[in-house]
Amino acid sequence: MKILRTPEERFDNLPDYPFAPHYVTVGELRIHYVDEGPRDGPLVLLLHGEPSWSFLYRYMIPLLVEAGFRTVAPDLVGFGKSDKPAKASDFSYQGQVDWLREAVKALALSEINLVCQDWGALLGLRLVATHPEWFARVVVANGGLPTGDQTLSEEFLRWQRFCQVTAKLPIGRIINSGTTTELSEEVLAGYEAPFPDESYKAGARIMPGLVPTTPKDPAAPANRLAWIALKRFDKPFLTAFSDGDPITAGGDRAFRLMVPGAKGQPHTTISGAGHYLQEDKGPELAKVVIDFITST
Repeated sequence: MKILRTPEERFDNLPDYPFAPHYVTVGELRIHYVDEGPRDGPLVLLLHGEPSWSFLYRYMIPLLVEAGFRTVAPDLVGFGKSDKPAKASDFSYQGQVDWLREAVKALALSEINLVCQDWGALLGLRLVATHPEWFARVVVANGGLPTGDQTLSEEFLRWQRFCQVTAKLPIGRIINSGTTTELSEEVLAGYEAPFPDESYKAGARIMPGLVPTTPKDPAAPANRLAWIALKRFDKPFLTAFSDGDPITAGGDRAFRLMVPGAKGQPHTTISGAGHYLQEDKGPELAKVVIDFITST
């Protein structure tokens, strides 16, 4: 496997991202993670989606730390400061699950309060299903766990096709199109920082195509099994979706209806936010997470 590593100087002077880097090695790959707050505090694991990285959580991390939580935010393989396999064929849904699982194990994380969005949900919920003993609570924000048996939104299918055919993948513009906030040039540069050129974007290009969209998708059987496990998950489970995301709109309903731990929880809709609600309404989402953990 040919592995690319983004030069560290690409991450100099990022706005609102003063966090010290930490790394864990999984197989051939070095995975980056933020680790802030008291080591003995309740653990919050923040999982980002695609094509973002832990930079997306920069408004939330200080508030979680201030509330007394140890806050860990890894960069998925292919994103952020983590290593980037150079070929699209190096990536698979199961491979991402396995890399994340091994990172969590290597860090010995337990009693996890999971916050997951976009691909963070597709991966994190697979771990919840197979290792429920690792988790204390779950918050899903603009995310899902498709099995290929549902019809996904036309917006998502267009996004999937775009990533496959475009000559250049404009990461900053993609993030900006998924927010209600007009992002500054500094912030756009922060999202572009992990990718010095197109050769670093194999993961960003292929990940949308790995989402199951047909019943015969390679990941469909594992996701169906995960849903069977989630239907038995009775620990506190919260949905916090935004009101301005055409990709995941309505996806919270399945969790509220089918996950036992979701019954009676204060599910919330965050107003004025797009797909990347951490960017638009990070402090509001952080408050939802803090209130949920401290009250359940």
